[in-house]
Amino acid sequence: MRKLKMTIGGIEITAELFDTPTADAIYENLPFSSTARTWGEEVYFDTPVSSENEADARDVVEAGELAFWLAGNAIAIGFGPTPVSQGDEIRLASPCNVWGRAADDVRGLIGVKDGDPITVEALP
Repeated sequence: MRKLKMTIGGIEITAELFDTPTADAIYENLPFSSTARTWGEEVYFDTPVSSENEADARDVVEAGELAFWLAGNAIAIGFGPTPVSQGDEIRLASPCNVWGRAADDVRGLIGVKDGDPITVEALP
């Protein structure tokens, strides 16, 4: 299984990639750098990737699922409620392609600030 490492601010997250076109596009563009943005309990960041809407795209995710926000060509990592959540759910701004799962607890991202540096790289 393909894996990558995201370093977001001072937090390292290892992730396993699913077998999807979006995961393929992300993996093919590694390594890259970006800058964190936050929206409620979500961190998202620009990528050099674009993708098409996949059949199973959705806006409600589980903590640890890695999403690709099509409208912004961005990776979105939800770890708690966002401004559009209903109750305790993790609801993203619009349907996103789920392309991987974090092997680490993503709730540590609560300390990430807008502007924190991000690197994304392949793991052997």
